[in-house]
Amino acid sequence: MFHVTDLLPALLRYARRLTRDEHEAEDLVQETLAAAYANASSYQPGRSLRIWLFAILHNAFISRARHDAVRERYRASSFPPDTGPSPQEHSVRLREVAAALDRLSEEQRQVLHLIAVEGLSYQEAAAVIGIPIGTLISRLSRARARLRAIEDGDADDRSPVSLRIVEN
Repeated sequence: MFHVTDLLPALLRYARRLTRDEHEAEDLVQETLAAAYANASSYQPGRSLRIWLFAILHNAFISRARHDAVRERYRASSFPPDTGPSPQEHSVRLREVAAALDRLSEEQRQVLHLIAVEGLSYQEAAAVIGIPIGTLISRLSRARARLRAIEDGDADDRSPVSLRIVEN
């Protein structure tokens, strides 16, 4: 019915960026594919299969996040901290870039990943996330500015713009 084999690496990359955990990402992709097959009748012929699957994955992630937030309110203990990738797998620079991306807001990370990593057009990325294209462009601009500030060492974690005090 669907030929998704070629799309699996891209789906897994996006899921990893959203979840920041390899096992969670794999589970999210599996959930996405199960939902796609279960709702195959809602797929519109002629529509991009890639965009349709990205939208399902994105919506599944949002649903999981909401579910986890509710569960967390009623749980006494919190999840263990994310340990991140092992140093053997990545170079120092890739860790720095990943850390910088993690400092972005969730919305900025999502937009930047879909545009910069997955190569989606603005229109396609907006459709995946379900936001107007103007909002997407604004988030992308803020994400890029924030990454530049982080790289320059000017980033303040409380706000996207940091101010410097200059004494006379």
